[in-house]
Amino acid sequence: MSQPDAIIIGTGVIGAAIAFEMAKVGWKTVSLDRNAQVGHGSTAGSCAIIRMHYSTFDGTAFAWEGYHYWRDWAEYLGLPQGADLAQFRETGCLVMKTEANGLLEKHMRNSSALNCPFEEWSPEQVTDRLPVYSQDSFAPARHMDDPEFGQPNGRKMQGGVYWPQAGYVTDPALSAQNLMDAAKQHGAEVRTGAEVVEILTDDGRVSGVRLASGEDIHAKVVVNVAGPGSAIINGMADVLDDMTIQTRPLRQEVVHVPAPEGFDFENDGTIVSDSDIACYCRPEHGNHILVGSEDPECDPHQWCEDDVTYNRDFTDQWTTQAMRYAQRVPSLGIPSKTRGVVDLYDASTDWIPIYDKSSLPGFYMACGSSGNQYKNAPIAGKMMTALIGYCEDGADHDSAPLQFELPYIGRTIDVGFYSRKRPINKESSFSVLG
Repeated sequence: MSQPDAIIIGTGVIGAAIAFEMAKVGWKTVSLDRNAQVGHGSTAGSCAIIRMHYSTFDGTAFAWEGYHYWRDWAEYLGLPQGADLAQFRETGCLVMKTEANGLLEKHMRNSSALNCPFEEWSPEQVTDRLPVYSQDSFAPARHMDDPEFGQPNGRKMQGGVYWPQAGYVTDPALSAQNLMDAAKQHGAEVRTGAEVVEILTDDGRVSGVRLASGEDIHAKVVVNVAGPGSAIINGMADVLDDMTIQTRPLRQEVVHVPAPEGFDFENDGTIVSDSDIACYCRPEHGNHILVGSEDPECDPHQWCEDDVTYNRDFTDQWTTQAMRYAQRVPSLGIPSKTRGVVDLYDASTDWIPIYDKSSLPGFYMACGSSGNQYKNAPIAGKMMTALIGYCEDGADHDSAPLQFELPYIGRTIDVGFYSRKRPINKESSFSVLG
């Protein structure tokens, strides 16, 4: 491609989805990634959970829309028959009712308004599905060094809410590769091992990128989907000054432990979000369980200066998470050998992503999406494509935000919800579900 219309920085699941959606409507795109393979940044470390529940209405609508693309994955991609596709396992997702989440009243109200199915479960129904679960309450979540760690507070859990169509994707890196293969069918190009070191401008507008090799690639549109490296790319473009919402790389550890003896968690378990112990979990291949932190105050945030130089070894956070989950599952065996994932989130100030233009004409951002947007990749790709077209046609998205229709559920959302200039959203849960 001698000169693309658009350069997309990043080939994670959202970057690949943007490439696919832009290529489908006729953009000549080239995707760049410094990694050797598509999807091998933070996407590869994702727990790839597909859930519908959010504390905000807009977040719920976006996620409920997003589910349908994973349900219809092969049809959505349009790849040749026999292609190796990522699999979506529909296990359901149980969210435990706690004071911290307002007993999920807001979440149920949002789902009801969108006709998104859910069920309220009593403590007895939770036990029927998960007989290894204790119904003791341990809130507030504590670090294992706290002398009261592991002590029940005398109260009992109050049941939960179950979203039956939730689930997870078995191979998140493969899902990004599926999207990029689908994009290539529409003329998109991809270059791995290509590190961007400078954003080029001309006459007050983005004009392309410079690579570490010294090569310049010119285009009238550049889209920053660099995951945990997004803040550095935004700095190169000098677009930080008017952003009230920033993004930063945040180090995370995910625990990988065997299911308790005698219970087939892989086939009979479900995704569980449990703010009482501030952990989420999901089934994993080989009858294992993945356990992540929901970022309570007792877990120190490990912010990183960049997305390259960070500690990739497990710390005592691994043990804290495993032991915190063992409060809920007393028969859990915690192995002496640590297994799991150490990777980075691209976390925004209020944990809601930025899908927006920037102060530099032609430079767009899909940032701050880690930990909560994997599920939304296909619809985020559609929305970013619409947003770029809207702005490039001369509209002022800052003063007249794009109104975007979600095709499956027939709802229109205000894309200004994801603005870089929004006030910090107080309705956000300020947490994740990996």
